[in-house]
Amino acid sequence: MGLEAIYPKPRLSQSGPGHKRYPYLIKGLVIDHSDQVWCSDISYIRLLHGFVYLTVVMDWFSRYVLSWELSITLDKEFCLKALEKALLVSKPEIFNTDQGAQFTSVEFTGRLEDAGVRISMDGRGRLYDNIFVERLWRTVKYEEVYLHDYWTVLEARERLNRQSFFCICGSKREPGVN
Repeated sequence: MGLEAIYPKPRLSQSGPGHKRYPYLIKGLVIDHSDQVWCSDISYIRLLHGFVYLTVVMDWFSRYVLSWELSITLDKEFCLKALEKALLVSKPEIFNTDQGAQFTSVEFTGRLEDAGVRISMDGRGRLYDNIFVERLWRTVKYEEVYLHDYWTVLEARERLNRQSFFCICGSKREPGVN
């Protein structure tokens, strides 16, 4: 019959076919100032009738969320939009992500290269490399998402926008990038 459950599938962080892999640049690096290393990741947010995907761009030193976006699909466009918003605020020396197709796309890596940013990508099994973003996902989900039932994408966006998760610290940046 071809029936299949709709839920986030495993192995979502696979690079696209033909996408370039970049080396991991932050092993042993002492991160001691803002805009030295940024990272990005994707998680899903449960709706009553499906899922939306959430991406953030975060500064590793300050743990400040520079930008975030929601999408109903796992395409690269919402990741690019979050990157563009973050680059309006500042520019990192290094940008670290996993090897997901969104982050290995020619458009995403090309935008970073055009901005003069060095690209770093986690290898397989390096789950602690994005530990700050993973901690943010835990906070967002336990303090907001699991406590509320979102009916629509708009409702999820509005509730997340009202929370302080994405304005975590008072570094030199102004809160409310979104």
